[in-house]
Amino acid sequence: MAPQPDRSLQDRGAQAPQEWGAALALLPIAATVVFYVLPLRLQDQLPIQFVPQLLGYLACVLWAANNWRPGLVARFGLERDKLAPGIRPGLLVGCLLGGFNSFVILWCVPRLGHDITFLTQTPHARMPVYLMLPWIICGIALFVEFNFRGFLLGRLQTLGATMFGTGYPRLWAALAIALSALAFSFDPFMTHTFRELHWIAVWDGVIWGSLQVAMRNLYVPITAHAAEVVVMYSVIRSALLE
Repeated sequence: MAPQPDRSLQDRGAQAPQEWGAALALLPIAATVVFYVLPLRLQDQLPIQFVPQLLGYLACVLWAANNWRPGLVARFGLERDKLAPGIRPGLLVGCLLGGFNSFVILWCVPRLGHDITFLTQTPHARMPVYLMLPWIICGIALFVEFNFRGFLLGRLQTLGATMFGTGYPRLWAALAIALSALAFSFDPFMTHTFRELHWIAVWDGVIWGSLQVAMRNLYVPITAHAAEVVVMYSVIRSALLE
């Protein structure tokens, strides 16, 4: 008797969602590259600094509008039953990263000869504490992670598999994590606001992206991002402003 095909594999293949417009993820990346070839007088313009992020959200809306079917929420890893399992590891990772990055900024960076007092003049430092903690910080974490880890990272993975095949999923995942982390770290608003400290966002992005790829749970990087910034904001503000 001829061997019967594996029905579970057939079912998974039949249920594998088709995705439209993964290449839209390249739009904000291209805008970021273009930003750095603009004249400095244009780079200093705040509206221009926000163009890559705005294009990222626009690309996400266009992508979602054309992939609006059951399973869209699962593509982001935002199912309701993942909320509690995502918060616990997110808090742990966020607190650890917040403590480590605070040490890097307050102890390591000044010893390398860099001035960090400019942090007292950032929009975050000028905002009232009762707005930043926790409302604005959590809101920023939600939107940024939805954009960079939920949309950008996920679509880069899909794009790699579509273009080069599914034979090396770990390779495409690693490349997608690295590219999304660099796009996050070199976001124009990030580099202009935090200057040389924007490099910290590279390892943040790699860690948050790795968590998203491993757990398929966007609540983890959202929570980690929010917890980390709460810790850093509280520690650094206390050290520099009080």
